[in-house]
Amino acid sequence: MKPARSLARLNGRILNAYSRRTTTALRAALPLRLALPHLEPVLALNVDKEIRKDTLVILRARELMEAGPLEWSEILPQLLQATKDIDRMFLARVGRFPVEIVIRYEEIAPIRARRMKLLHEAALRILHARGNRPGLRSAMHASFSRDEFAQLLHELFRLYAEETRSLSRSVRLPGPLVPLRELIAQELLNVMLGVARPLAQEIAAAAYRPPGVSIQA
Repeated sequence: MKPARSLARLNGRILNAYSRRTTTALRAALPLRLALPHLEPVLALNVDKEIRKDTLVILRARELMEAGPLEWSEILPQLLQATKDIDRMFLARVGRFPVEIVIRYEEIAPIRARRMKLLHEAALRILHARGNRPGLRSAMHASFSRDEFAQLLHELFRLYAEETRSLSRSVRLPGPLVPLRELIAQELLNVMLGVARPLAQEIAAAAYRPPGVSIQA
């Protein structure tokens, strides 16, 4: 289980980097600067929620390596139900702020399912490769080329951004900003997508550098 937890920690660091880069870009964007005091606490808690969800997916992939393969149609309902428990903890924490959120599962569930499937499959590839290799980096190199790894990260970031957009549409905003809700949600998505590809390429470049730059957890 140690390699899976190391992979989950690495994933957490990547998501935190995406969140920090996004927040920096949001502070320079209008109309988001007007809404940011209401969105920023939610985004900060949201990244923790996403890390918990991803850790669940990665550890589940490791369990299935030991217990035997299952069809994705059998795995998905279990994971979706478990993520709802994480959502409830997220909503309880958000409740400490003057913010109200309703999670629209009819909108979020398909996006979440695609992201979990992609992460699950990537985790299985890396963990299988890790079995007979000395470290996480070498397992990643055996599983993906640098370009493939950058594309994987970009797609995971894109789906993260899509789910965050949906969440932002449910954040209670002050009266003057309510008519701008959809514009704000779309601009948030645009900013997150703008950050996603360069960061994915930057992380992949660091991960596939010659030995001397460590990314292991």
